[in-house]
Amino acid sequence: MKLLLIEDDMEAAGYLVRALKEQGHLADHAQDGEDGLALAGSEQYDVLVVDRLIPKIDGLSVIEQLRQGGDATPILILSALGQVDDRVKGLRAGGDDYLAKPYAFSELLARIEALGRRGTAEMARTEYVVGDLKLDRMAHTVYRDGQAIPVQPREFRLLEYLMQHVGQVVTRTMLLENVWDYHFDPQTNVIDVHISRLRAKIDKNFNPPLLHTVRGAGYVISEEPR
Repeated sequence: MKLLLIEDDMEAAGYLVRALKEQGHLADHAQDGEDGLALAGSEQYDVLVVDRLIPKIDGLSVIEQLRQGGDATPILILSALGQVDDRVKGLRAGGDDYLAKPYAFSELLARIEALGRRGTAEMARTEYVVGDLKLDRMAHTVYRDGQAIPVQPREFRLLEYLMQHVGQVVTRTMLLENVWDYHFDPQTNVIDVHISRLRAKIDKNFNPPLLHTVRGAGYVISEEPR
């Protein structure tokens, strides 16, 4: 895999780059958020490893800018801040996994490889179609009945996940784990808010409605009425 490490601790970065290369991976290094963004925007990486506390542009801001720009590369956040609230902030910013310092290299490697496998599997298919609704992963676009529908990065990921499971009821737990990467319930209405926004965009001016709520169970995207 080709990896990008954004880490300001030169000693730690040097060790990680050497260790990753010994495992057969290619690894680039950026010492601050500004250089990290530039590299991420100019090269294609399988996984990004981003330290949270870095100069010029902090790690979470780097991730948010990448996600806002449509970059879906899997991201592992490294941080000395390991409390639940810290992990939640990292995942909400767009991170896919969060590893607190100090950590064992074996665990870091396992998490990187897991993210790489997931990214590869997701990239295998680039387009999803349900009725006249079309999502293009490569172009990061959504169309319904030939009309472009602007969506935010999280809305795009939510719609993508629903379309990956067309006709199947998707539970809140599934959405929390696969769209937000929460492996616990943060007790917020974040799913309801995003579902409402997404429904207003893809269903409000079109027929038939495609995004359905299954009371007490979850949500399903389907041409069939529920």
